[in-house]
Amino acid sequence: MIALGSDHGGYELKQEVIKYLEEKGLEYKDYGCYSAESCDYPTYGHAVGKAVASGECERGIIICGTGIGISMAANKVPGVRAALCGDVFSAKATREHNDANILAMGARVVGPGLALLIVDTFLNTPFSEGERHIRRIGMIEDIDA
Repeated sequence: MIALGSDHGGYELKQEVIKYLEEKGLEYKDYGCYSAESCDYPTYGHAVGKAVASGECERGIIICGTGIGISMAANKVPGVRAALCGDVFSAKATREHNDANILAMGARVVGPGLALLIVDTFLNTPFSEGERHIRRIGMIEDIDA
């Protein structure tokens, strides 16, 4: 299952992502927001982060105006590796090398066409399982490394 979250700035793009997921037959849970009314992105970044870190959801997609704030909020949750991606190459690389479990995007940065290519790449690229990548992920998780 894929956890979704956005603030008001990402609400419209999240609706496009929902359509994509439904067309692909992929299960998702929407953690809000539920309208374009002004709200605070940390609420939704934390909610998606907790859903992914707990194992309730396998991956997450979070969206705000730039993707920066909501990714910072999600990355505060231990076990989350949220990656802000504005291009397909970054989405592919972060899955292969970092085993990122949450994709962050900026609705004011990428349009819906590019965003859906990024989502598709993120969801369909496996982690490489490379030894050096596993070691580096361990270093990310262990702040004292």
